Amino acid sequence: MHIAAAHIDSPRLDLKPNPLYEDEELALFKTHYYGGIKKYQWTVIPLALHGVVVKKDGTSVTVTVGEDENEPVFCVTDLLPHLSKEQMGRKLSEGIKGEELNILVGSMPFKDDEVSDRVKLNIANILFEKYGIIEEDFQSAELTMVPAGKARDIGFDRGLIGAYGHDDRVCAYGELTGILASDPEYTAVACFADKEETGSDGPTGMNSKMLSYFAMDLGRPYGIPGHVILSHSKCISADVNCAVDPTFDSVNERSNSAYLNYGIAVTKYTGSGGKNSTNDAPAEYVGEVRRILDDANVVWQTGELGKVDEGGGGTVAKYISRLEVDTIDVGVPLLSMHAPMEIAAKIDIYMMHRASEAFYNAK
Repeated sequence: MHIAAAHIDSPRLDLKPNPLYEDEELALFKTHYYGGIKKYQWTVIPLALHGVVVKKDGTSVTVTVGEDENEPVFCVTDLLPHLSKEQMGRKLSEGIKGEELNILVGSMPFKDDEVSDRVKLNIANILFEKYGIIEEDFQSAELTMVPAGKARDIGFDRGLIGAYGHDDRVCAYGELTGILASDPEYTAVACFADKEETGSDGPTGMNSKMLSYFAMDLGRPYGIPGHVILSHSKCISADVNCAVDPTFDSVNERSNSAYLNYGIAVTKYTGSGGKNSTNDAPAEYVGEVRRILDDANVVWQTGELGKVDEGGGGTVAKYISRLEVDTIDVGVPLLSMHAPMEIAAKIDIYMMHRASEAFYNAK
């Protein structure tokens, strides 16, 4: 198999199982942030509600509020500067605490003056009238708040795209268009995983048995064990890397960093510190990927995720390589990764498509 694997989850604010409450005659949702975020970035920006609610009888209701211009949006409030002396004295990482990421969802009371928590009741009534859900249904729901609004061109020259969720859907998009445009000689697999931002665990994460079971099922009619298929397979882990930001360039070692408009970033290893918790692609496979990209005239560059002791991060590559699959990270460089709006170059996005197509077509 030639496998390209991307994750399609992104950092966000998930609603807690019992999210709805009233305080000072305002209705709010309690949240638990998902993935690595700078919490202060998620205040006072328009948020949209997305997800699914599963009722006790098994029926499900899809919820989307805040993307249409005629729909309301939601937000996390913040203190005014005049009264922020204590808050401004906190460390930046604690400027907004996790339990302060509460979503403002309403302020109008229910018409019945005889009940308590009238604003909360009014919101509950709206949800029941529109979606047929009751408060208990939140306990079997997956609802999340994400930045509202469409992707936008960035800059006078329109060379960049700003959007929520570039990490990692910008790579998943190129992977999908690449496999659709390909004419492969080998079995081509486009794998889209969940839960990467929280460790890739669970039945939909790459740390599951999903890929190994798939290989077993694929080989069974031919009498070929799944582990044999995997050990003869190749993979690109299609995940983003950081691009050099001139405002914060001290975190990068420039000669080993990726830049916007210079094509996709090929990353031999990720991890942190001494290559901790990473796949480190073998030199032979790196050479093979170089040949594939160069033969297809794909513009590419190499890049690490910052200086050695600055921090670091990981991708799904390590979970796939555990299955004896040669794997390397190939993805689009980003500015402002994990922020409510991330920035990618159009040229690099196109090269992700070209790279995926070339990889699937490789002999």
